[in-house]
Amino acid sequence: MCVVTAAAGGERAGCLVGFAAQCSMRPVRFAVWLSKVNRTYRVARHAEFLAVHLLTPRQYGLAELFGGQTGDEVDKFAGVRWSEAHGGAVVLDDACAWFVGRVEQRVDAGDHVGFFLEPVESGGGAEAGDEEGEQQRGTVLRLSDVLTIDPGHPVD
Repeated sequence: MCVVTAAAGGERAGCLVGFAAQCSMRPVRFAVWLSKVNRTYRVARHAEFLAVHLLTPRQYGLAELFGGQTGDEVDKFAGVRWSEAHGGAVVLDDACAWFVGRVEQRVDAGDHVGFFLEPVESGGGAEAGDEEGEQQRGTVLRLSDVLTIDPGHPVD
């Protein structure tokens, strides 16, 4: 599971995503799939860059915010530490790892659209020697950790 954030036209949006994977080694590409009914999709279709964040199970609250609330009703970034990164992308400062990717292609696949990203910047995680951060880096949030979150938007 990851959180994808988008910024375009003066708007910010983000959502919890279960459909994401590296999809090419040369060139390096990563794909994230956003639901068409989601506000994040509506912002992302105009964005040049998206940010993809990994969370740890300890960050369930952040996953619940981005997965269980809709940006149509709630400013998800109001109580969250975030900063602007490459190309104006929105990065969640507390993510255990993140990358910003340039949107290279969008592919309509039914109720979701695939955004194929070329990574251009990355960060997060622990500094060398930070024992707690080193432990967190190996433990990421998984689907089984978030099954109790009711989606902010229905699928259709």
